[in-house]
Amino acid sequence: MPSQSSSRAHRNVKHPASRVNVLPSPPSGTILANIHEHLARTGVPSYRFRQLVLALQQGAESFDEVRELPEPLRQELSAHFGRTILPLRIMSVQSEEQVEKVLFETQAGARLETVHSRYRAGWSSVCVSSQAGCGLGCTFCATGALGFVRNLSSDEICAQVVHRRWRTEASTVPDSVAFMGMGEALANPSVFTALQVLTSEGFGGLSPRRITVSTVGVAPNLERLTREHPQVTLTLSVHSPFAAQRAELIPLERRYSLEENLSILDKHVVDVRRKIYLAYLLIAGVNDSVDHLKALARLVKARSRPELFHVSVIRYNDAFGAAPSYRAPTLEHVTGFVAQLQASGVHATRRQQFGSSIDAACGQLHARTALSAPTTAR
Repeated sequence: MPSQSSSRAHRNVKHPASRVNVLPSPPSGTILANIHEHLARTGVPSYRFRQLVLALQQGAESFDEVRELPEPLRQELSAHFGRTILPLRIMSVQSEEQVEKVLFETQAGARLETVHSRYRAGWSSVCVSSQAGCGLGCTFCATGALGFVRNLSSDEICAQVVHRRWRTEASTVPDSVAFMGMGEALANPSVFTALQVLTSEGFGGLSPRRITVSTVGVAPNLERLTREHPQVTLTLSVHSPFAAQRAELIPLERRYSLEENLSILDKHVVDVRRKIYLAYLLIAGVNDSVDHLKALARLVKARSRPELFHVSVIRYNDAFGAAPSYRAPTLEHVTGFVAQLQASGVHATRRQQFGSSIDAACGQLHARTALSAPTTAR
């Protein structure tokens, strides 16, 4: 339960639920929707639901902690739904400067990792997982080496964002959210429900522009995402401009080609005029040649609005279970690759990465070796 001092500090924080008089109905299938329906069915006044949501935003994780509710109601809700509202518990925590990686376990025993980053300007971001494991088998990724366990529910996804471990005196949730953790976000339908919750006024209250969804390219669901959440920031993993090689790196290329996904994004940028990020993981001796660079530049320049496509070059990180021959290029080579893209007229930068020493950087999440880290209580 939060300390009295932390509770006093958070009374001055603006919470999404405090900005609206009447909360909208939560998306169906979520714990919030189930609680909302239960309260309405049992004749509990609607303001009690608002009190509960506000308490969650203030850091409550169980019905017992929602002191605004009468004790008989807290007991009845605990008996009906279980004592814990958020479906995750912390198994271990690993930290380095600016980055904290948390190993969570779901109520059913699935494990996932979430990364919280803090920046010098005071900005914070959380990188969430959408699946336990991943079934796509990308050869550079530790999560892919684990194989698929299961999709996370929308509650399990949202719980990573609102967990009170990230709370500060100035903010109840991180400033931005990236679906770049374990799993392929667009292979999990629950991601769409999670986006509804996170962006709904009164619940998550996040601007969709502060949410990034990264994908290797599940074309039908990418098209759905552009239609249902057009203001969410999109990152498409490219990693090679050559189809045959991309299929070796990202086997899903054989089902949904890079061109098919780019065609969807071509239409999207014309409609919304928002920047698209193209992730390019640079692997020494694999996809870092002059031919790769020239083909990548041509690929970007062929887009409907090339000025709105930005290449984010990522230096390869050693990853648990990845192809043993993969190596990171030198920093000088990465810098040169970016500079040559820029000289070709392509918007490009090198992505700043943190957390590689604790397996928290791009492609390193695996939820296995973290088990050897000291367990940290909530």
